[in-house]
Amino acid sequence: MAISRARRNRMAELGAHVILLAFAVIALFPVLLILINSLKTKKAIFRQPLEFPTSETLDLVGYSTVLQQGNFPLYFWNSLFVTGASLFFILLFGAMAAFALSEYKFRGNRLLGLYMALGIMIPIRLGTVGILRLMVTTDLVNTHWALILVYSAQGLPLAIFILSEFMSTVSSDLKSAGRIDGLSEYSIFFRLVLPLVRPAMATVAVFSMIPVWNDLWFPLILAPAEHTKTLTLGAQVFVGQFTNNWNAILAAMALAIIPVLVLYTIFSRQLIRGLTSGAVK
Repeated sequence: MAISRARRNRMAELGAHVILLAFAVIALFPVLLILINSLKTKKAIFRQPLEFPTSETLDLVGYSTVLQQGNFPLYFWNSLFVTGASLFFILLFGAMAAFALSEYKFRGNRLLGLYMALGIMIPIRLGTVGILRLMVTTDLVNTHWALILVYSAQGLPLAIFILSEFMSTVSSDLKSAGRIDGLSEYSIFFRLVLPLVRPAMATVAVFSMIPVWNDLWFPLILAPAEHTKTLTLGAQVFVGQFTNNWNAILAAMALAIIPVLVLYTIFSRQLIRGLTSGAVK
């Protein structure tokens, strides 16, 4: 009986690993395809798209084109600045709102939390016309702040939804002890609560960064000027009406993948802890 149960457990574990491995292959295949084709000649891209570059097909013309044309360093910096500032405001205000909703009980508390969660289900792009009018009125068009404000509003509902669940699990005795010691509410929040929800913060950061970094819609509408173009919008320089510079497009996409991989590498342990904590909860 025990042997058969152990065998079933091993088979279930093996099946789970096979499924996860298949999912990893499917998810990483497009990334690998972009990376290997960004290092090949245009002819090899279309004739042998699945083959690794060889001495005959290796060509770095795409990277040289991206770095020499289209002001790629400026586009990269714009994307980095907008994404970093947006993540800062999403995490700061999302954590503060989540703490208030989970810590302070008042009339309409649950209703307000539900109202915040509606932002996850309603795409912010439905309000593009209103957002554009607001940015024109406030003279924020073709500025980084136009994108930062929109992305912060876009990411706050998910941040509040995730963080409020984790905030509610923080020991109330710890917070009460802090109040007895004379700590202010801000000190309790920053010194006691935030360190305990770092896995959830990392989860929110990763989930919020990818839509912001990859977005093309709002940069095209709110910040199309040359000095405010983001990486995704700047890559459109290599897309023509009749022909496309595929070497440069793939090279730009490969360079755009790097920050996402770096962020995941830095926060991977915290991200997995946040996801598994939510699953156990």
